[in-house]
Amino acid sequence: MKMSEVLEKAAAARKAALKLATITTEVKNSALLKVASAILENKEALLRANAEDLKAAEGLLKRGRISSPLFQRLKLSEDKLKEIAKMVRSVAELEDPVGRTLYAVELDRGLELYKVSCPIGVIGAIFEARPDVLPQISVLCLKSGNAVVLKGGSEARRSNEAFFNVIKAASEATGIPPGWIQLIEARREVRELLRLDEYIDLLVPRGSKEFVKFIQANTNIPVLGHAEGLCHIYVDADADIEKALKICYDAKVQYPAVCNAVETILVHSRIAEQFLKPLGKLYAEAGVEIRGDERVRKIIPEAKRATEKDWRTEYLDLIISIKVVDSIQEAIDHINTYGSKHTDAIVTENGRNARLFLTEVDSSSVMLNASTRFSDGYRYGLGAEVGISTGKIHARGPVGLEGLTTSKYYLLGDGHVVADYLGPEAKPFTHVPLKKRWSEVEREL
Repeated sequence: MKMSEVLEKAAAARKAALKLATITTEVKNSALLKVASAILENKEALLRANAEDLKAAEGLLKRGRISSPLFQRLKLSEDKLKEIAKMVRSVAELEDPVGRTLYAVELDRGLELYKVSCPIGVIGAIFEARPDVLPQISVLCLKSGNAVVLKGGSEARRSNEAFFNVIKAASEATGIPPGWIQLIEARREVRELLRLDEYIDLLVPRGSKEFVKFIQANTNIPVLGHAEGLCHIYVDADADIEKALKICYDAKVQYPAVCNAVETILVHSRIAEQFLKPLGKLYAEAGVEIRGDERVRKIIPEAKRATEKDWRTEYLDLIISIKVVDSIQEAIDHINTYGSKHTDAIVTENGRNARLFLTEVDSSSVMLNASTRFSDGYRYGLGAEVGISTGKIHARGPVGLEGLTTSKYYLLGDGHVVADYLGPEAKPFTHVPLKKRWSEVEREL
């Protein structure tokens, strides 16, 4: 029976992944630098493709088929392409995550065990209508030695195709195994991809809460990611008001359509009036709609009444919910009840309260006196990110190169057998830590 196109692409990626896992750091870095240059060399073609996507999306926007934030995410520019090329180069500069010695021990004389980092294999990336996501995920997979099967949002189809063609041509021309990067386009192909656990080792979905939950419910492949980014900022009784205003403004207004933008602000009752009056003015000037509890609405009369639903809503827009609390513990309890375990922050000058918040809030990133917008792989120095994980198994928080690796054990012996270590005259294990790295051992083999 003839293989389907999706199965064919997944099988090709699996074949390429086995070769890519052995590619040297030098070849991978050379390919990444070639990709960065190719993006700038092909900027006209990339921007042309994006302009076609934007033109088609304008009609969808007018008919209410897509939101204004999604439309904004779709846009590329010459400056954006320069940023993407810079990101690719920064990944090339990072230490190779593959081949690192994680554990080395002598079990007995002549019997040595090494635990070494290695690629996961084939990554399936299904993402929203942001064309910059495709190069981010692709170059992280390349550097970490993983093949990747990509499915982008239909609104960015032409942009995704253009990026895919540039990255494929540039990387394969510098020695990366053909087939390491694959692109699927039809929505129906996603369902088939979810069934390919024989070929795909990890799925990374980036999209709406409903979309991520659909992926999780319809596959046996491990899924890395987060369903939503319901981020909070708690303004403590001992907060510096100017700092708090600056942070809360940045976290909502700087770019509201992303998962690390703040959605709920909690403010201590002791400084509520002093803080909320100027914040209300700042938000009004920026066009932010405020939804508050009764105590907030007494201070900001134009605020709409917040409902229970607001505490559970990721707006991804210029909308904010605000609540007055009477203690830091009330704030922590609210975040742990309604939050999505993504990113939450406290603004305070009180060290005890800072420590309490940082340790008791159960989120993948917890911040002190800083905007939630810092929760990002590039800003964390990871080069880029394939996504943010709110799970606690494998990777957590912004996932960069390290999150795309797993490990394997190498045991080197000289005729050793288990029978010698059993019974009344059993030989003892030495379990002596080794300073030798696996890279040194490889050179000696």
